[in-house]
Amino acid sequence: MKKIIKYVFADILRNKIVLGYTIFLLLISMSVFNLEDNSSKGLLSLLNIILIIVPLVSIIFSTIYIYNSAEFIELLVSQPLKRKHIWGSLFTGLAGSLSLSFLVGAGLPVMIYTPMDIGLVMTGMGLLLTVIFVAIAMFAAVITRDKAKGIGISIFLWLYFSLLFDGLVLFILFQFEDYPLEKFMVVASALNPIDLGRILILLKMDISALMGYTGAVFRDFFGTQSGFIIAIGILLSWIITTFWLSLRKFNRKDL
Repeated sequence: MKKIIKYVFADILRNKIVLGYTIFLLLISMSVFNLEDNSSKGLLSLLNIILIIVPLVSIIFSTIYIYNSAEFIELLVSQPLKRKHIWGSLFTGLAGSLSLSFLVGAGLPVMIYTPMDIGLVMTGMGLLLTVIFVAIAMFAAVITRDKAKGIGISIFLWLYFSLLFDGLVLFILFQFEDYPLEKFMVVASALNPIDLGRILILLKMDISALMGYTGAVFRDFFGTQSGFIIAIGILLSWIITTFWLSLRKFNRKDL
């Protein structure tokens, strides 16, 4: 298992797309913080990039990598290796290499230019989103043999979590504006890891007032220590649940 992880890890880190992704994040991060006279402004500018670009690269690259490694996976399956070890090694290699890429490209500049607590939360959210969307990508890749269809599913899932989900929530809020929807908003945020990550970062930056009434609702729940721990637990459950679903499908799949 360790040999497979090392191979996948090294193979991905040598990939030109991953190297370009790291350099892109590094250039954007350094530019944003150097152009802004206030680190908070730079952090807000970088926030949108992290919440959009990081999930997109993680899910698309991971999906393509799984399909391109089909022959390698078939070779591993033919060996006396358990499928859960093979799939777990691929997940660990993908998540670890892309997380390292994010850490070097965006995590280090954030930690250098922002206060320690805010920098840790921002970096932690980026790492969690990276791993979550790697898990989602592996699930999308394992449910269909068609590469084009699998990539299409991944793109749709990214669009859903990045754009469509917020539109659906706003539509529901407008339709039922006469009803108390505080609990609904908290539950809805848990159903989208990108939204949950955004809320935690904004609350940590103490600018939740910009979110209006909803900001007060989120601050009352996620602003507490127990609420923050619950939110991290929800993000971790996204990783565990999605990976378990993909592993279950892979164990039953006829290669």
